[in-house]
Amino acid sequence: MLNDPRAAQVHRLFARIARRYDRLNDMMTLGWHRLWKRRLVKLAGQSGNVLDLCCGTGDLALRFNRRVVGVDFTGEMLRIARARNPAGIWLRADALRLPFPDNSFDVVSVGYGLRNLADLDTGLREIYRVLRPGGKLLSLDFGKPETTWLRWVFFAHLRFHLPWMGRWSCGDPAAYEYILSSLEKYPAQRGVRQLMEIVGYRDCDFEEFFGGTMAINFGVKPR
Repeated sequence: MLNDPRAAQVHRLFARIARRYDRLNDMMTLGWHRLWKRRLVKLAGQSGNVLDLCCGTGDLALRFNRRVVGVDFTGEMLRIARARNPAGIWLRADALRLPFPDNSFDVVSVGYGLRNLADLDTGLREIYRVLRPGGKLLSLDFGKPETTWLRWVFFAHLRFHLPWMGRWSCGDPAAYEYILSSLEKYPAQRGVRQLMEIVGYRDCDFEEFFGGTMAINFGVKPR
């Protein structure tokens, strides 16, 4: 699971900030992440069972009004998720090698997780494998604005303001510095849509927020 250097780096970071993770999200988005997660749940619809991948502290999983399996590879995050909902199903596993049979879930949701995968293509294919025909993938993550000036402002905010916020709020600038480095390598909403189409998802698209600085990607596994 942690043989890949990037995976090991991500694990160390999230293990370190697990207890502060939800508070950091509130500070970073001024609470807007709650509305975006609510929108993702609405797009998921009401049918079938859900796998919440890279579930972290369970913040997104707990917003579904039905039973959800939460998976993450950071034990410190999962301990918080279990404390929030002891009756939930919380599993430690690698998103690139999921411990589920083919065609297991009607929905796979991901909140701020695709960007952190060591191999995005492999992750999308593994999600495709565990989705049932007609099942949906929905992923909320940072985006890249198409407008040049807005992208410049957004990346400047990530480069200069967020590390200061991390240092001021919890004495840990790395908690925010990682966002920029991970986003620079991430294909964001348009690239993820293209990769999903290559894998075989259909009806792929995305919804953008705040000029494309955040986005929900979604697609369906064909029947």
